Amino acid sequence: MFKHLVLGCLLLLTACSQLDKADNLQYYQVETSKPYADVLAELEIAIAEHNFRITGHSRVGKVIRERGAADYPEYDTLQFCNLTHAKTVLDISPHAIMYMPCNIVVYQFAGKNIVKTHMLPTDGDNAELNRFFQQMNNELKQIVDFAVEQ
Repeated sequence: MFKHLVLGCLLLLTACSQLDKADNLQYYQVETSKPYADVLAELEIAIAEHNFRITGHSRVGKVIRERGAADYPEYDTLQFCNLTHAKTVLDISPHAIMYMPCNIVVYQFAGKNIVKTHMLPTDGDNAELNRFFQQMNNELKQIVDFAVEQ
């Protein structure tokens, strides 16, 4: 029993330390009153125009509504990747796999549609990786901006 308690405490401490790291992430967020379905459609177009492929689309809000919460707001996540970019970044640093795939979330809050993505870190010890991530951050911002354009 004591071993289970110690193990549980260690797992909790590890999880909490990971939350602290997540709080240090930088995000790019834009709000819009554009219809939600239009924002999603424009995101898919922008992702394709930047030569990425969607690898996953989680329709969290829709699934919750289907399970009985009829008035639940929209929540979606889109994951996407470009294998050429992926190879480049992994050749620079195999540890950068933790930043893949790219992810954009769209959700409803306080009468607005919010589009948000995390920015890749550009202040690490690897100058080449920092430059590549800066380029990727610019592309992520362009994708988000295109989706919310009126």
